[in-house]
Amino acid sequence: MALTVVVDADGPATKLAASTVNRILAAVSSFYEYVIMAGMFDRLNPIEKRPDPALQRVSERHRPFMGGASRQRPIRRAVRVKTVQRVPRPLSEAQVQALLAQVRCNRDRAIVLLMLQGGLRPGEVLGLHLEDIAYGRRRVVVRHRVDHPKGARSKSRYERVVDLHEPETLAMVSAYVMDERPADGDSPLVFLIGGRGKRRLEALSYDGLVKMFTRATTRAGIRTPWVTPHACRHTHATAMWEGGMRELTLQKRLGHASPESTRIYTRVSDPAVVADYNRALGGQGADDGEQS
Repeated sequence: MALTVVVDADGPATKLAASTVNRILAAVSSFYEYVIMAGMFDRLNPIEKRPDPALQRVSERHRPFMGGASRQRPIRRAVRVKTVQRVPRPLSEAQVQALLAQVRCNRDRAIVLLMLQGGLRPGEVLGLHLEDIAYGRRRVVVRHRVDHPKGARSKSRYERVVDLHEPETLAMVSAYVMDERPADGDSPLVFLIGGRGKRRLEALSYDGLVKMFTRATTRAGIRTPWVTPHACRHTHATAMWEGGMRELTLQKRLGHASPESTRIYTRVSDPAVVADYNRALGGQGADDGEQS
């Protein structure tokens, strides 16, 4: 189920995703609860909520501090749209190599490597300042800023330090800053528009990053709807998880406020599930050998 919103009588209609519809319904429901508590609305909340005891049996759901002794009971909105919990789609090694081979300048390669090897969001890369890069300590500092000229910003309000011990990333950033970045620009931002056009020295926008990424993936022959700049972050997170990084450590590296956001990568590859699966195969093979 999806809702189609008509902007105007003559214009095109916009179809909203199920998660967007549910967020809108939740906001409307919260608004009615507020006006009811404030005494400005003397009727019931039109978005009905019903008890849902089945939610108590969901293992990953938040539990009240007092557990079963709490008076808080799980409820669910009667009006909602079913959503699909999709798993992240990381890029394969062949896709990563094909992408990097088609990135044509140091600036674009540095941007892609910061997302692939640092796990930075596209908005975090665009918002980097020159002072945020510590070449000697091999790290970048992701700071929360809202003053980007093109509106790019970090999704999270949590500032964090991201170590970059792969030499390729910071070497490419350094090569761009020293050789390609316009020397006459007074902007503190790292990534600027170069060349000789009228937008020279302007900050690189998110649309510009997406267009660059789209052209590179098209030339590489890996262009699909799910291959987006954010897929580079998924690729990094999945590689770190499969390499043995703990969940809490990965959460800090990615800048997730909630562990639930980090836990989606355990659905892509869970070492415990793989280990149990291999043990089950080994036990089955041993039993087959004894029977033969």
